[in-house]
Amino acid sequence: MLQKIDTIKEIRKTIYEWKKLGYTIGFVPTMGYLHDGHKSLIDRAVLENDKVVVSIFLNPTQFSQNEDLDSYPKDIINDTKICEQAGADLIFLPTTNEIYPAGFSTYVTMDKGASEGLCGSSRLGHFNGVCTVVAKLFAVVKPNNAYFGQKDAQQLAVIKQMVRDLNIDINIVGCKIVREADGLAMSSRNSYLNADERVAALSLSKALTHSKNLVDAGLTDVEKIKFEVEKIISQEPLAKIDYVEIVDTIYLKPIKEISSVSMCVIAVFIGKTRLIDNIIFKSVEDSNGNNFT
Repeated sequence: MLQKIDTIKEIRKTIYEWKKLGYTIGFVPTMGYLHDGHKSLIDRAVLENDKVVVSIFLNPTQFSQNEDLDSYPKDIINDTKICEQAGADLIFLPTTNEIYPAGFSTYVTMDKGASEGLCGSSRLGHFNGVCTVVAKLFAVVKPNNAYFGQKDAQQLAVIKQMVRDLNIDINIVGCKIVREADGLAMSSRNSYLNADERVAALSLSKALTHSKNLVDAGLTDVEKIKFEVEKIISQEPLAKIDYVEIVDTIYLKPIKEISSVSMCVIAVFIGKTRLIDNIIFKSVEDSNGNNFT
């Protein structure tokens, strides 16, 4: 039966009992408003662990003042339904005061590496907020495995670097992007799109698919590939490009030529909604044996 816990004290008690019984623990951290992309993470966690925890916490420290913290969508009833359907064992639902109590003043910061550039430039301080909350959740849940979606490619790279840098004994599992039937990457922010914007958003996956076709056909010139991606997106009147980059898959640094595993990462405003997406040009197996294609 699915448990719901909202305090650190209570979840630590449950985790302690599970650990005492020798259970492996899978963890899926989320900000809520779950969809099939989140469900795919929970599904995999259920397959690979004895117990699965899903956290639902809208983390204020990763939002800047002009972002959508107050309007971020919420639906705890549907979230619970998805967790039950996927077979999760526990939902952790802490309040902001539970995670950041009065007097809180310790943060995890990443000044270089995977957090530089891309969304790190567009959303100043964002990844420090991500690292802080994820490190705190890791300390509470103490999972064996933690699951993150490849759609948030830079976030996944940042979490992997944080775990390496701080010697955190948790296996970080990256999971494939889940898309709608028409190709749009699933995202909680898709709910912001009106009908016209929803159609316009397809320019992202269309451009990325085209870029992969070019690479598969033998094109290695990064600037030419980026030009083709930008051209497709720019043909959509409702789209405004934040960035288009081709990067390595470890630190997400720009490369000049396609000569090894790489990926195209994009951020685009569709109307007022900022969407991100990416595609990997060659399959890669990371140090933990997780295959990304």
